[in-house]
Amino acid sequence: MSAPILLLQNITYTLGGRPLLDGAELGVRPGERICLVGRNGSGKSTLLKIASGDLVADGGTRFVQPGVKVHYLAQEPDLSSYSTTFDYASEGLDESESYRARSMLAELGMTGEESCKSLSGGEVRRCALAQALAAEPDLLLLDEPTNHLDLPSISWLERELASSRCAVIVISHDRRLLETLSRSVVWLEQGITRRLDQGFARYETWREEVLEQEERDAHKLDRQIAREEDWMRYGVTGRRKRNVRRVAELAELRAERREISSRATGSLKMSATEAEGTGKITIAAENLGWAFDDREIVKDLDLRILRGDRLGVVGANGAGKTTLLRLLTGRLEPQVGTVQMGPSVQMVTLDQQRESLDPNKTLSETLTGGSGDMVQVGDEKRHVIGYMKDFLFRPEQARTQVGKLSGGERGRLTLACALARPSSLMVLDEPTNDLDLETLDLLQDMLADYAGTVLLVSHDRDFLDRVAGSVLVAEGDGAWVEYAGGYSDMLAQRGGSAPAERQVSSEKIEPPKAAVKSDRKAQKLSYKDQRVLDLLPQQMAKLEKAIIAYREILSDPGLYARDAGKFQKVSDDLEKAEAELVSSEEQWLELEAKKEALEAQ
Repeated sequence: MSAPILLLQNITYTLGGRPLLDGAELGVRPGERICLVGRNGSGKSTLLKIASGDLVADGGTRFVQPGVKVHYLAQEPDLSSYSTTFDYASEGLDESESYRARSMLAELGMTGEESCKSLSGGEVRRCALAQALAAEPDLLLLDEPTNHLDLPSISWLERELASSRCAVIVISHDRRLLETLSRSVVWLEQGITRRLDQGFARYETWREEVLEQEERDAHKLDRQIAREEDWMRYGVTGRRKRNVRRVAELAELRAERREISSRATGSLKMSATEAEGTGKITIAAENLGWAFDDREIVKDLDLRILRGDRLGVVGANGAGKTTLLRLLTGRLEPQVGTVQMGPSVQMVTLDQQRESLDPNKTLSETLTGGSGDMVQVGDEKRHVIGYMKDFLFRPEQARTQVGKLSGGERGRLTLACALARPSSLMVLDEPTNDLDLETLDLLQDMLADYAGTVLLVSHDRDFLDRVAGSVLVAEGDGAWVEYAGGYSDMLAQRGGSAPAERQVSSEKIEPPKAAVKSDRKAQKLSYKDQRVLDLLPQQMAKLEKAIIAYREILSDPGLYARDAGKFQKVSDDLEKAEAELVSSEEQWLELEAKKEALEAQ
């Protein structure tokens, strides 16, 4: 077994008077793929910064093999001191690495000439990834690399990491990425680390086994403490030295029990306050259109969203998801067509930039609106400390400024504010950014119990699979197509092809016409699918005629009395024909949707 290229031992770090890391350890060997998991605020980013050398631990040792090249991708890269994206992406790289950086920027839809002063979150992330991967480090430390990335960029990142020979430690909320990439899991909780030398798919089962074992250990310890306390009260007095030893042992047992109790992380409580008296139709759009700078963002969109629907909106960065969201929710007037929202709809919005939060306000002021210590949660008033605990905030954080919270804590605070307000429509724009995996599980459960409508923009494939009832996909040139089911269902209906690539600016070089023609020629149904699509209408017509005939036979009121066997056979044939018709209609709809999607590319 090869020696570690990075080794952290007994790492301690205190933040704000509270031990954040308390004996944490981390070892990485060449080529290892490790995911670092834990709740928001548990110290994952801090541990990664200590591993990179950007932060010095209060105690413990950090060893990096001489000559090992380590690159750290921060959760929020700072490009403010650079003129263009290529200036940043090529910083510290030699000539060949700079060439790779420019090539990777092009693959990610960037020219390298974009000004760093006007970049979106996704562009910042893509630029930082190009720099990190072009450098070809021995160890790559990635902190939430998929935040603000669109689906094409996430697919690109997965391919690049899969083909890379470097060791990787990644912090991410993207389950699909972790399952694809990781070979080991390091779980950070209450300042200590535990390691599982299996992929992320095994993590949650293993974590539950660890917690159950700790609960059994705590129960045994409670019984031992009870016996010792009983001896202290009623035991026969022995020699003084023996008594002193027993008292010391009891103190040690109690200290051990407190340590186990301190690992109890609490449970997040999340529920939405639902509005009453809402109608069936939430949003109805007809012939909706919007264009910007001669580029069509939305074209001829007809969409009806009913109460209880879970609609996921998917598309590359720049495809117009935010514009579409603003059109559907009435924050932007359509240039063409109409949008009608139900008269009794009450909407709450969770924006991906957390712009609704004032960084200068305290956590308590944000939740209460600056008025006292009570939070209005629907029709109920709750004390701010109790409501904070529901979202895993500690009482001492009540006076903490929002600007000093971690990204995940700001995400939880935004959720706490949004869920306190009564709503029948919840608009979630990238809600999974910065949230830990357990919070995502609970958010998913809350949305499953929510009686209102959910409009969700996300690039998290696993979250879309778990939450969305249908997916609206940007197909390019203003076309949007709705598919039944989650993200995986959408891919299956499209024959496995991912959504259209990101929009390319007019400044970028267009591919040769011959290549475009060749690509478009390939965008057709397969011969087998086209053949099935051509035959299905005839098959459905025959089934409809047969169903009519069966129903006419069964309409005879005396049939059962005369011939019970015939009645049963015709009933069975009718049931079978109706099932075949439903199946044929669904197959026809899927193939038609697939054909339209291919033709729209």
